[in-house]
Amino acid sequence: MPQQAIDLIFETSWEVCNKIGGIYTVLSTKAKTLQDCYKDKVIFIGPDVWTDEHPAPDFTESKTLLKKWRQTALLPEGVQVRVGRWDIPGRPIAVLVKFDALYASKDEFYGHIWKEFGVDSLHAYGDYDEACAFSRAAAEVICSLAEFLAPESKNIIAHFDEWTTGMGLLEVKSRMPRIATVFTTHATSIGRSICGNGKPLYDYLPGYDGDQMARELNMESKHSLEKTAALQADAFTTVSDVTARECEQLLTRRPDVVTPNGFEPGFVPGKIKFNKGRAAARERMLDIARALTGRDLPADTFILATSGRCEYRNKGIDVFCDVAARLNETVTDRPAVAFVMVPAWAGDPRFDLRLAAENHNHTRLADPVITHALHNYNEDPINARIHQLGFASATQQGQVSVIYVPCYLNGRDGIFDMPYYDLLIGMDATVFPSYYEPWGYTPLESVAFGVPTVTTSLSGFGQWVLSHRGVTLADTGVAVV
Repeated sequence: MPQQAIDLIFETSWEVCNKIGGIYTVLSTKAKTLQDCYKDKVIFIGPDVWTDEHPAPDFTESKTLLKKWRQTALLPEGVQVRVGRWDIPGRPIAVLVKFDALYASKDEFYGHIWKEFGVDSLHAYGDYDEACAFSRAAAEVICSLAEFLAPESKNIIAHFDEWTTGMGLLEVKSRMPRIATVFTTHATSIGRSICGNGKPLYDYLPGYDGDQMARELNMESKHSLEKTAALQADAFTTVSDVTARECEQLLTRRPDVVTPNGFEPGFVPGKIKFNKGRAAARERMLDIARALTGRDLPADTFILATSGRCEYRNKGIDVFCDVAARLNETVTDRPAVAFVMVPAWAGDPRFDLRLAAENHNHTRLADPVITHALHNYNEDPINARIHQLGFASATQQGQVSVIYVPCYLNGRDGIFDMPYYDLLIGMDATVFPSYYEPWGYTPLESVAFGVPTVTTSLSGFGQWVLSHRGVTLADTGVAVV
């Protein structure tokens, strides 16, 4: 469809103005391009999960944007909206939706969706109700805005990301079929569950039946919703060829388009800022490592890291820790610090660590492998493996230290107080030995910042690199194992 034919584009995601994982990066790095093409015809819709004590960090509310619509919008009782700008490049319009009031009528709504589309919500648990309440509220906003801003137009697109927004897509399709719907799965819920439960996805992919596996793994409702959204959408997309094959097998629809993820050209700072940023990042990471471990770490200490979603096996965190232990057994004359930067169920930053870092006290702390408290300290698999491998032991030998950073690195973590990208600049290498990685923003981010990276042939990004014949680690900074 030509650019000038588009009247409105809506994009709905749980990660609009709400950084949780890679989808935030997907959306926030394409917003400027969308704004350049369709200035303020693009409206992002996200959940209003914020309070006065914890306000939305990337959202600036406006009293004038869509003011007339807000004054006349007929939304369900209790559904409230805030309109403003998402504070990312392009500064697109964002609508944050308060959806809690819809829980009271969820059973009636699930019955309606069952009758119309056959979505099985009977076995729902966990975050299913929350996701469906949000996406249902988002659908109300989309239909209301479309009626107000473009009442006769058929040139409206509503784009929904992940199974968490599937109910919104189905409700828009039911209530306002003149709106074209797009559904993007960044990873199938059942594929992730198969891998997370230790089952081999890729060796037996042609033999898997998505519905059967959903019953076996107690994933019926999420899978039913995701599959139905994929089948009902006017256009279905995903982020890599490996996930497209997964969708075709488990959701029974081949995506119409594969859209690899990328960045805006200005994503990486210029040379002068880069060099200053690298020096600052290295100094901060080494200061924290010295304060935690008590080791005398020179300026040329080798700094490596893994990061991403907290999925112990799927993201290869188990492999990363084990490799650090094997590296510790080798004889080297250069110390190394291996950071595991993976958000988990974190509590407060460690006060003793903050104090030691501020005072440049390099006396080994108790439990010298973790930066924050954990609510589930004894059950956290990453923490357990690091301790099991002996990295917290007072008698630990070798040149490698492992440090677990179980919080979001948003610049307000209480220990580093620097965003992830500002720390990434200072690393010598990153390692992402993922088993399940539909795309893989983390290695792409790494190499974009000039940091050599290791990824796998099972990641979408790794396969994309391998599709370019003749490329080597020396050429690209990417090693695919």
